[in-house]
Amino acid sequence: MSTSTPTDATEPLRFAYWVPNVSGGLVVSTLPQRTDHSPAYNVDTARAAEAAGFDYALTQVRYGASYGADSQHESTSFSLALLLATERLKVIAAVHPYFWQPTVLAKWAATAQELTGGRLALNVVSGWFKGEALSLGATWLEHGERYRQSEEFIDVLRGAWTTDDFTYRGDYFRTRDLTFRPRPDVLPEVFQGGNSTDARHMAGRVSDWYFMNGGGFEQVSEQVSEVGGYAADNGRRIRFGLNGFAVVRDTEAEARQVVEDIVSHADVAKVEGFRDAVRQAGRSTGDGKGMWADSDFKDLVQYNDGFRTGLVGTPEQVARRVLAYKLIGVDLLLLGFLHVREEVQAFGERVIPLVRELEREVAGLADPVSHLGLTDELAHALAAVRQPGVVVPA
Repeated sequence: MSTSTPTDATEPLRFAYWVPNVSGGLVVSTLPQRTDHSPAYNVDTARAAEAAGFDYALTQVRYGASYGADSQHESTSFSLALLLATERLKVIAAVHPYFWQPTVLAKWAATAQELTGGRLALNVVSGWFKGEALSLGATWLEHGERYRQSEEFIDVLRGAWTTDDFTYRGDYFRTRDLTFRPRPDVLPEVFQGGNSTDARHMAGRVSDWYFMNGGGFEQVSEQVSEVGGYAADNGRRIRFGLNGFAVVRDTEAEARQVVEDIVSHADVAKVEGFRDAVRQAGRSTGDGKGMWADSDFKDLVQYNDGFRTGLVGTPEQVARRVLAYKLIGVDLLLLGFLHVREEVQAFGERVIPLVRELEREVAGLADPVSHLGLTDELAHALAAVRQPGVVVPA
């Protein structure tokens, strides 16, 4: 296996935020959050994010009350509403293959592209939440088969969007002589997550983007190298998105206190319920590399290990750490916030301009790591991705 595909260091890092279309905010904590899952709040947030320099928003997929989200809005309809309320922002709608016929979703997506100037993307979620799937009447497959199902799902989506008389004979989905009009002028980008070996191989074969749970430099570099290598083996390039929970305050002490307050006010019963569910999901993988395999209680207070990314501190500290992840190979940062609307705007005003300035400063530098002041932390991570065939800023 080759080690990775080249990363284009000249492209600016992209920013996304988690859409709070479920109640309870983005942490499982009783600490007050000035966040609302209503349509009006979310339209206002999307417009603020677009103005603040965010490129994408990710709409969560939940159906039944669980783990701090006692109320939720469906992802595809909510995503379309946000797209129609904005002009530039791309919105990623999360979908489960076991709840959709891919041909029907392909038609919906083609129409959404026509309505929005090609700004829809899809996050194909192979799923871990067995209880929810069964409660809605879906057939629950074992772990590896869910990823096979997802891969077929993506194959059918792309075939329906691009091919006349499209016929497909898979184990889970089939079509016969299918022709859609109009075809989307811009194909929706396909995102996926998952930490297991099955997920990583699938990403290398078919996905445009691979989402990673929050993690430190070495953990992220390992995934970038491995999944990028699988993509290269298939003659492809894949891009990488990283989850992070951002707490940006005037002082580092103030920012760290916010995290301590979030965790100290954790809704223990709901966090432990979530932990029990994801442990069961993790045990279903053959090699123990599933999502949340080594997450502790603090990590699970923020659903996708966002605290682990370490985006806590002053605007300058956070901007330098953000750029460090770009040096490793991250193309997009997916951010959660405590008070979503106001912190999205503040991040755009106080951090993104610093990141853009740092991108200009390190361009062409012989030692961008020293310039960032993160030499010790980054050394091993950069060594992991500095393999033959990998381009990193020099």
